[in-house]
Amino acid sequence: MFKKLLIANRGEIALRVLRACKEMNIMTVAIHSTADTDAMHVRLADESVCIGPPQASESYLNIPSIVAACEITGADAVHPGYGFLSENFHFAEILEAHNISFIGPSSKHISLMGDKITAKDTVKKLGIPVVPGSDGDVKNVDEAKKIAKQIGYPILIKAASGGGGRGMKIANNEGEISEAFSMARTEAKAAFSDDTVYIEKYLQKPRHIEIQVFGDSKGNAVYLGERDCSLQRRNQKILEEAPSPIITEEQRRKIGNISAKAISDLKYEGAGTIEFLFENNEFYFIEMNTRLQVEHPVTEMITGLDLVKEQIKIASGEDLSFIQDNIKYKGHAIECRINSENPRTFIPSAGRIESYHPPGGLGIRIDSAVYAGYNIPPYYDSLIGKLIISADSREECLSRLQRALDEFVIEGIETTIPLFRELIQNNDIINGDYDIHWLEKYLSKDA
Repeated sequence: MFKKLLIANRGEIALRVLRACKEMNIMTVAIHSTADTDAMHVRLADESVCIGPPQASESYLNIPSIVAACEITGADAVHPGYGFLSENFHFAEILEAHNISFIGPSSKHISLMGDKITAKDTVKKLGIPVVPGSDGDVKNVDEAKKIAKQIGYPILIKAASGGGGRGMKIANNEGEISEAFSMARTEAKAAFSDDTVYIEKYLQKPRHIEIQVFGDSKGNAVYLGERDCSLQRRNQKILEEAPSPIITEEQRRKIGNISAKAISDLKYEGAGTIEFLFENNEFYFIEMNTRLQVEHPVTEMITGLDLVKEQIKIASGEDLSFIQDNIKYKGHAIECRINSENPRTFIPSAGRIESYHPPGGLGIRIDSAVYAGYNIPPYYDSLIGKLIISADSREECLSRLQRALDEFVIEGIETTIPLFRELIQNNDIINGDYDIHWLEKYLSKDA
């Protein structure tokens, strides 16, 4: 087992990893920018190293500085959390070259799944169903029109190196293709320094269902059920739940076994998430995330497993600590992403938290690194915490969530808490009757 682990991240995920390390008796190193000197994970870590100024490109994305911090402190492993360098195969390669363990899959697997075109081709060969679309990258508008005619409108033009909803444009007919194609490539180039795009059939009312998987160095692989992440705005998730209110046990077992077999065949090590669109009782692969997900707590709440500890164990060379038959699901869990944003416009809200009172009680978990007096810096993602609720049933979960949201107090900045208070009283949400486009249509009514 590792002696000292460096956490290459910030905020609530850095604190989440730190807590797992503390329970495993692993020494921790927190890295931070000058804007995060007073961050909670920095205060609680055994050691801390300032790696640069506030801009992420000069701190949390600065690979030489992070490697230097490992060498200075003697850290023998790095946990990347999510975002930043968590899916950067060059980072994993560099750590491997310096004999520092990367808590995640190999650089080969990160690279394989990082390119959406290669990933789609790979999983298709492994028996995972995919969305109809182009076989590879699309070079020009004429080629895009030809493919669109074959699969039918509407179509979705997507960045091959994309993520977080960037580099995605819809064309409802041939007249919209030229502009959508140009905009997708421009956005992809700006966001990912890669203007390669591909085309998929645009599904009308799909759910976003993802399967949590784990693999180890011996080729063992399991799935830990599904998460329903269909409540989204701008292709970014804001609420997740497990299990999905629309997936049957038979569907769960079928897609879970397909996913686990693919992971085993790939000889993939560590945590991963295979994401699908689900429509008309069919699953369609969209991408695989080779890291821990923001929404991993809902899986932890219904399985009783610590996914971060399992990541660390597998990276140290241990076998999976459970087999498929041992995984049992209990009750229901819902996560709300608490962002420092205007609850209607989603414009980020930085500043000082004047007062902070999180909810408590049975079945309530708060993953957050903020506190009263903390200053939310304007340089990073607006996620400041996650409210996770668990209960024996979805109905009880929603009731408990309403009570928790009513108790939750964050003053001094704007947050998305008022939006959640409103949403969970909507009949569509209560009945689980929504798709990935539902929230934007709901919000547009007030526009």
